[in-house]
Amino acid sequence: MKAVRFHEYGTPEVLRYEDADQPAPGVGEVRIRVAATSFNPVEGNIRAGVMQGPIPLRLPHTPGIDIAGTVDALGEDVTGFDIGDRVIGALPLTSTGAAAEYVIAPVRILAVAPTSVPLVDAAGLPLVGLTAWQALFDHARLTSGQRVLINGAGGVVGGYAVQLAKNAGAYVIATTGPRSSEQAKTAGADEIHGPGIPQMSEPADVVLNFAPIAPEQMAALAAVIRDGGVLVNTAVWMPAASDEARGVRGINLFFRPDAEQLAQLVTLLDAGKLHLGATRRAATAKPTSPESPDAPTAAPTTSSPP
Repeated sequence: MKAVRFHEYGTPEVLRYEDADQPAPGVGEVRIRVAATSFNPVEGNIRAGVMQGPIPLRLPHTPGIDIAGTVDALGEDVTGFDIGDRVIGALPLTSTGAAAEYVIAPVRILAVAPTSVPLVDAAGLPLVGLTAWQALFDHARLTSGQRVLINGAGGVVGGYAVQLAKNAGAYVIATTGPRSSEQAKTAGADEIHGPGIPQMSEPADVVLNFAPIAPEQMAALAAVIRDGGVLVNTAVWMPAASDEARGVRGINLFFRPDAEQLAQLVTLLDAGKLHLGATRRAATAKPTSPESPDAPTAAPTTSSPP
């Protein structure tokens, strides 16, 4: 089969489109014929080698954390999926990725693909959607009526976070760049501010940071949180700020695959209560079977860091 791999860390020039062995599924795994994957900025950091500590890889490595495709083969002890099922998922960060014609995935990370969008486009949902979900509900434990400030709401992860927070009954304050303020408005933000720390009439219960910021800005975000509130940060190169004296917790988020959460995102998407973030399609591997609708012909590329 064909795959995109890198044999050394570096710039995008280290990526090679080359032959690779077709993998076979093991116990609890399936093989998926890839329709599409996605490339998020976090994968650029992984490829560049700046995240070798938290995300060690075995080289050569195939990128592509997100998967959308069709189950092609079953390993032993697989239940819940059959050959021909259309699925999506987000692989563990250290796993061989989906920038290939076939990929192996543990069934525990997979969900049935949405029916309301093309399978190729659904590859743009798992990693970024799960990052937003886990920031809001696993870590911030957002509840109805709370005030949440989303720094970087104009990006793809931020856009999902705005939608999910509104669905949960929160009051959403968004900060965005000038080119993405309309996206935040469409997503449902109650207030929209430019970049920086906004002047707010009341403190926030929850602050989510999805943007690269300076240390003094991180500290300023913690300062707008009420006593006992929480700051969840995805800019892993900078620790989340906290304030022990006021009981403000700072949490650094590392995304994790979760099939149950992903299935809930698919349900919201198919019900019209969640809309896919902006993606840009880029040509990838040529299909070996031109008539196959699930051949890997394109990859949604998210436009903001998860």
